[in-house]
Amino acid sequence: MRSDENSPTDTIAGALPGAADMTEPHVSVPIDSLLPPDSPRLADENIGHARALAELEVPLPPVLVHRPTMRVIDGTHRLRAAALRGQSTIGVRFFNGSSEDAFVLAVQANIAHGLPLTLEERIAAASRILRSHPAWSNRAIASVSGLSAKTVGAIRQRSGGEKPHLNTRVGRDGKVYRIDTTEARQIAGELLRSHPNASLREVARAAGISPSTVRDVRDRLCRGENPVPEGVARHRADRATQENIDHVALLDRLRNDPSLRLSESGRVLLRLLSAQAIDSARWEELGGNIPPHCRELVAEMARGCAKAWHDFAHYVDRASTDPATVPHAASS
Repeated sequence: MRSDENSPTDTIAGALPGAADMTEPHVSVPIDSLLPPDSPRLADENIGHARALAELEVPLPPVLVHRPTMRVIDGTHRLRAAALRGQSTIGVRFFNGSSEDAFVLAVQANIAHGLPLTLEERIAAASRILRSHPAWSNRAIASVSGLSAKTVGAIRQRSGGEKPHLNTRVGRDGKVYRIDTTEARQIAGELLRSHPNASLREVARAAGISPSTVRDVRDRLCRGENPVPEGVARHRADRATQENIDHVALLDRLRNDPSLRLSESGRVLLRLLSAQAIDSARWEELGGNIPPHCRELVAEMARGCAKAWHDFAHYVDRASTDPATVPHAASS
């Protein structure tokens, strides 16, 4: 149960719109007027914990409730304990903010007292907060979710618009594993440092790799080594460099082709291709300097450009294999 020292109003969540109401005296409301929470917990309610609370011979602290929806934010087990005691009402403090901010409060409350969230639940909660509050810093989200800022940063990088199925495979055991484990190994290493008592399976689920890979990461850390084998890291860097070199070489060949340089449409095409032929570090620099309020629009534009280039490549492929199917190619 939370004491006054651990009140959400004393931390970042206290600055959320609508949080001021939580400092008001609590009121009693009928238990059956409250709805189940939008909880960060992945497991079902712990009835044993609720029974233990019900047996305490002290008044139960008030629960925190989202006034617009009447959903419990913090205090599910206290609510069940009150029902087990035969109470028809319970003390409530209200929060008037958004549903997204209510979830932030629920996460913060459940890492501070009672039954702490598991590592997997904290990872999932941080991922959700990153989606609902993308402008928040890694450190701010870390303070709410009970993770380190480095772990939140890794989650942000991992979930930055990348579709999970592009870098995963299904193993013989039916589970999904990452194909390129470089980033996942780094995430696992950070989790093992910040949560040394977490099980291999728990870290494996959070990082998206197999328990055996997590064991290897743990062994490497114990030996003072990098969680990513040197050969794997070098191969990844070499592959990225090679991809960039190939693009530059191809662009140089096209620039030296008179049929492109001497036509207006060819020069337009070369200018467009030149704008795309930059290395990954430059892309990361550009992405990191986008103002938070512009990121969603830029991402939408980038996806639109990617689709346009994909359609253009398909058009060019068709012209190469069967010029008659492409009107402009047939008439040129």
